[in-house]
Amino acid sequence: MPPNSRGWHALFRKWKLASSIVLPRRYATTSTALPGLIDPSAPPLKIRLRQYQEECIQAVLSHLEKGDKRLGISLATGSGKTTLEVIFTQLIDRVNPHTKGADQTLILAHRQELVEQAARHCTNAYPTKSVEIEMSSMHASGSADITVASIQSLTSGDRISKFDPSRFKLVLVDEAHHIVAPGYMRTLKHFGLSKAQPSSPALVGVSATLSRFDGLRLGAAIDQVVYHKDYIDMIGEKWLSDVIFTTVQTKADVSKVKKGANGDFKPGELSEVVNTDEINKVTVRSWLAKTEGRKSTLAFCVDLAHVEGLTNTFREHGIDAHFITGDTPKPERSSRLDAFKRGDFPVLVNCGVFTEGTDIPNIDCVLLARPTKSRNLLVQMIGRGMRLHPGKKDCHIIDMVASLATGVISTPTLFGLDPSELVEDATVDDMKAIQDRKEVAKRKEAEEARDQNATEVSTKKPSGPIANTVTFTDYDSVFDLIEDTTEERHIRSMSPHAWVCIAQDRWILTNSNGSYVKIERNFKEEAGDDQFIVTEIAALSPAISKSPFSKPRKIAKALTFDDAIHAADTYAAKKYPFQFISRNQRWRNTPATEGQLLFLNKLRRKDDQLSPEGLTKGRAGDMITKLKHGARGRFASLEVARRRQGKARLKVEQEQALRDREKVSVGPLLD
Repeated sequence: MPPNSRGWHALFRKWKLASSIVLPRRYATTSTALPGLIDPSAPPLKIRLRQYQEECIQAVLSHLEKGDKRLGISLATGSGKTTLEVIFTQLIDRVNPHTKGADQTLILAHRQELVEQAARHCTNAYPTKSVEIEMSSMHASGSADITVASIQSLTSGDRISKFDPSRFKLVLVDEAHHIVAPGYMRTLKHFGLSKAQPSSPALVGVSATLSRFDGLRLGAAIDQVVYHKDYIDMIGEKWLSDVIFTTVQTKADVSKVKKGANGDFKPGELSEVVNTDEINKVTVRSWLAKTEGRKSTLAFCVDLAHVEGLTNTFREHGIDAHFITGDTPKPERSSRLDAFKRGDFPVLVNCGVFTEGTDIPNIDCVLLARPTKSRNLLVQMIGRGMRLHPGKKDCHIIDMVASLATGVISTPTLFGLDPSELVEDATVDDMKAIQDRKEVAKRKEAEEARDQNATEVSTKKPSGPIANTVTFTDYDSVFDLIEDTTEERHIRSMSPHAWVCIAQDRWILTNSNGSYVKIERNFKEEAGDDQFIVTEIAALSPAISKSPFSKPRKIAKALTFDDAIHAADTYAAKKYPFQFISRNQRWRNTPATEGQLLFLNKLRRKDDQLSPEGLTKGRAGDMITKLKHGARGRFASLEVARRRQGKARLKVEQEQALRDREKVSVGPLLD
């Protein structure tokens, strides 16, 4: 149909109305959906890439040249131009077809706003390419240069069948932490991407939180993350706003709140616990105490009831707070959001609306009024406040954490710190300094004790401003070592299972037959970022093997401790009896068995025997696990380190005494 025809204009107006996408006026189009622009004289919009953006693109291209197919990019949000606008549009032109005729690109997203955003960026970047949308009532032809699809629509009925996999060179997935959902997996199967193969298009998934809550399933869709730049990097390089952290413990008891299908708290049950007059007042008063001079606060709640409760509490304290939820009508939502961006009111309360793909750069405070067990959700929420904005010095993150003994993920965990750290007005540099000092101390211990050391580094402070101290714990016997539970507190605050720390940065979870899952930090230089490795060591029958255990089998690799825990817990929950690995089982609090006491007392003095009255089955089991996995060798290493330190101190004291004798001072001489 000619571009000038009246019918074409009617269809184009219909498309614009349906999609709410505004195209540049100089462009024309040739399809009823969103085909390509036919004004070849209009040059593509040139984008000046930032250094990290070019590094990211080069990393993708390099891996594609090696033959890798299923790639992931982990890139912090809020870094200026969006991922879609830069990374995706650049890759479309720079990725070469893997075979003749394969020159089409598919972009997948899971929300309408992201689909519209992607179509708009591609239209701007490629005025001579055809761009079509597959979403709701809009049907693409399947032959466009670029197709942007809603994953829900694409997998509805047989709509995907019109897309010929052999014609596609590239599949791009936005917010790729959703990529192992069933709809995405069916789509990848259609395009031959269930596993990497030469005939399939390249797959590139991008997310600010490229990890799944269960820590394992991401590998079903993405083989490797080829580029990672987190919030700390972006803040340090001034691509994101500086951040100040404050954590406030609310005393909300979330110990009985069950987990949902995604591993996080069930919203309804969580709301009942945190949406109380008392806790809402603590939240608002904490905000009043910490936000002097802040103009735009985005608050995150659990559900609609919590939104209503917190909004009303703000208003009772004289604060003009408004809310937006998924039920807010679109015109009202747009109007209210525009007013917030203009600074007409100081607090915008929401639940689940602004965790992804939202650009509100004026936010200078994020109030986390809901506890979470999901690192991804935590990162998404704080990311809303990290965009640069004129006149904005930094963003204050106020984290209203609940009981830390139930696996709640708080902002300190993003820096590799113990979740029980309570910080006040701590900058990123403060948080990083603690992390660095802990890492230096741990590496020093690793050098001094070759079998993973036995020296404990403690950096805990119950409240007040952030601080760091390094203390060394001496044990008089191996039993003092195995009875010490301080090393388990961190991991057991993040996991419901009975993990045992057997060495510095090494934890195991045992099965009833002797098999165990192990988490350990990888200190190898070639590892790059500190990574955690999850392995399983299976117990072998003497009839099968002379060795009691199999070779370690790698289960997962994670950049963070909490991701490693989620991966290990997911694996263990599927293979090991819940009654045995759960630390909350009643049997763990019953008296130790005769066999347990016999094993432990063989190694103790006659006048220092353990009794069932003073020892539970659970504690006895943990102690036996430590003994079976090297506690005696660890204690010996500790003794060597302690003697070495004692000799070093004695030498320093002797040298100081010699220097003191050589000093001349005015005053009486003493014998």
